[in-house]
Amino acid sequence: MCGIIGYLGDKDITSILLVGLERLSYRGYDSSGIAIVSPDAELSVWKEAGKLACLTRALKGYTLQGNVGIGHTRWATHGQADKANAHPHASQNRRVAIVHNGIIENYAELKKELMAQGVLFQSQTDSEVIVQLIEQRLDQGLAAAVEGACQQVTGSFAIAVVSETEPDTIVVARQGSPLMIGCGEYENYISSDINALLVHTKSIIALDDAELAVVKRDSVVVKTIGGGPVEKVVETIQWDASISDKEGYPHYMLKEIYEQPGVIKNILSKTISGHTVLDAAPSWFKHLKMGNNQLAKASRFLIQACGTSRYAGMIGKYLIEQDVHIPVEVDMSSEFRYRGMINDGHNVVIGISQSGETADTLACLRMAKSKFFPVLSFVNVKGSSMDRESDGVIYTHAGQEVGVASTKNYVAQLLNLYLFSLYVAQLKWTVPPADIAARLDALAHLPAQIETCLSQSQLIQEIANKFCHHKHFLFIGRGMNYPSALEGALKLKEISYIHATGYAAGELKHGPIALIDEHLPVVCLVPKSSTYDKMIANIEEVKARNAQLIIIATEGDTRVKAYSDHVIYIPDVDEALTPILMAIPMQLLAYYIAVALQCDVDQPRNLAKSVTVE
Repeated sequence: MCGIIGYLGDKDITSILLVGLERLSYRGYDSSGIAIVSPDAELSVWKEAGKLACLTRALKGYTLQGNVGIGHTRWATHGQADKANAHPHASQNRRVAIVHNGIIENYAELKKELMAQGVLFQSQTDSEVIVQLIEQRLDQGLAAAVEGACQQVTGSFAIAVVSETEPDTIVVARQGSPLMIGCGEYENYISSDINALLVHTKSIIALDDAELAVVKRDSVVVKTIGGGPVEKVVETIQWDASISDKEGYPHYMLKEIYEQPGVIKNILSKTISGHTVLDAAPSWFKHLKMGNNQLAKASRFLIQACGTSRYAGMIGKYLIEQDVHIPVEVDMSSEFRYRGMINDGHNVVIGISQSGETADTLACLRMAKSKFFPVLSFVNVKGSSMDRESDGVIYTHAGQEVGVASTKNYVAQLLNLYLFSLYVAQLKWTVPPADIAARLDALAHLPAQIETCLSQSQLIQEIANKFCHHKHFLFIGRGMNYPSALEGALKLKEISYIHATGYAAGELKHGPIALIDEHLPVVCLVPKSSTYDKMIANIEEVKARNAQLIIIATEGDTRVKAYSDHVIYIPDVDEALTPILMAIPMQLLAYYIAVALQCDVDQPRNLAKSVTVE
């Protein structure tokens, strides 16, 4: 992985490809490159390791002519992050070039066979196997050669292929990794990320698995791999995917942290009508084919997600079980498929993903559908695979998130799960209407309460500067703020490269307390809640072992000041809303520690914004 761009048309192709790569760069990458076919059918490949600026410098002074080209940003999965392993990859005689997202599982076997036939490889990647297979079949025509290669490989792929033999064509194919075509007037675009297309066109063809397309500037012909033609619908995506500048902020992450009050206002404007969530459901749910009746009869929800989205799902479990009175299970998507799935006819599988392309979560949902589970997804990106393949979709309405570490989308997921819990409670009559009305009224204050949290940024930065050189952190919480502790630890380790662990505070005596000494900062989440007294007892435990405490508590709580000089307050809210407010100071703490350590906040090492391989 990580990002694919392609173009056929009359515009400056080098500029189109480089700008496209820049729009893909928020996903994370370690190298980049482009391949262009000139009008006289000459293939040129340029690629460099490092940031996109390295590729731009290499191209300086060269005028590349052409109407057809492809580009790629790469995160290393097979082979080092160097120029040789960067994409595009050319075939041995350099007649064909390919860019590839995904993982070819049988590449070692295929590479051995090709080398026995005298094929010389220039890289360590699995991707190069595909282009060498295509080259062997090129006399059949480019589309047939690509199709044949796709039938030989196993694993996941999204590929775009150009060749000197057909200089007016890009052939693309997909299996398990996203790829879509943007349709223009006498020009077409290709990308693995809808955000790179929507600045050029709102008319999108999304390829499904096992599909191949022959793309020319004035036509798109789609077929199944190994099968016949497919009639595709050109969708009009009404979504502003423009990436604004940082608007004076030093990093996208900080900008997105400060956008959270506006995100909350936007969600509430789309979901609440009067004193119910139900009235606004048509604008919140998209094609909810499962129907309200199916939700009303649901006896269990099975939530699948990865990383930050899973922690949001864990908080959703607390909310739904308390409001709806049915069991909720939350699994890591990467592990869920190894369980036995028993469908009693009233279970609903829920997938949560910012991108809607998370490979493990998508695989879980596909398996669930194959076993006749209804599938509901919470996604931020419209037109994504999870959006298109689910029975029902709830858009989180966070807007585009550029920073790799999720901030505003996490808070958006939490609010949408809170609203979903109330929505199902309405259907099942498990929460009195008056209580629902009061809770919805309280949400009107949430944007201002987040602003209050943000107003403490100077205090949080001072705390960050004091603690930034510690090598380990522990985050502890109870109840629905146990997942908050997990998320706080993840944020810190993602962007500062400091080892941090989140733990249920009640589990300290079962092992972690052995690690606590005067060198370990412990971030304690102690809101006013049903777990407050037990959290105080845990604080006393770690304080007795000389730990350095950072406490996040509810405003007005003076008791906690006896344990630490570093107290961050959040406004007094209902316990069910505390995870939303807890997220803000933990995001700022992680951000300012990373800045103090001079880390790349928006593109931390080894991380991708959208994990599209398993």
